[in-house]
Amino acid sequence: MVTFSFDSSFYDRGYDAVAGIDEAGRGPLAGPVVVAAVILPKDIIIQDLNDSKQLSPKKRERLFEIIKERASAYAIETVDNETIDKINILQATFLAMSRAVLRLRVKPDFCLIDGNRKVPNLSINQETVISGDAKSARIAAASILAKVIRDRMMADYAKQYPIYGFETHKGYGTKKHIEALEKYGPCPLHRLTFAPISNIVS
Repeated sequence: MVTFSFDSSFYDRGYDAVAGIDEAGRGPLAGPVVVAAVILPKDIIIQDLNDSKQLSPKKRERLFEIIKERASAYAIETVDNETIDKINILQATFLAMSRAVLRLRVKPDFCLIDGNRKVPNLSINQETVISGDAKSARIAAASILAKVIRDRMMADYAKQYPIYGFETHKGYGTKKHIEALEKYGPCPLHRLTFAPISNIVS
């Protein structure tokens, strides 16, 4: 089990409701970006909690239910591919992050953001954490919620657009996905501003 000691320093500094925020789906060529914000009780220990990328799909699904059940609060927000094309992926991620924080039923007094960029216009104390999903239990929990929701969405989209194989690559630019794009062109889920799609449709 990964021992997360990172979060305790924020409680030592007097914060009570520390939220972890992470996204899934910044890099794919198709589908939404999904963000989760999670506040866990101060001294909680969740067995097998880890960075979502280090967990099997089965473990992620199991932890997804445990996190939802045991969290003090959580919120999940999505921003679709059309909005990503309009405002760019970074701004779309910030939009989803700010929405998720505002939807938490417990107002956080501190936010831990996975990555190296703070969320603009968020009027709550925040700190960025590079590789945060491997350091912070709250960010790890958020990474699992975001990843599971996005994977479920892409599996559903695969039924609508079976020629692309979304159920396996989840919209990332695999060889199979690129070959399908070159053969059939993009579908309504594709991010038209992302290369190589932008080259295909130009």
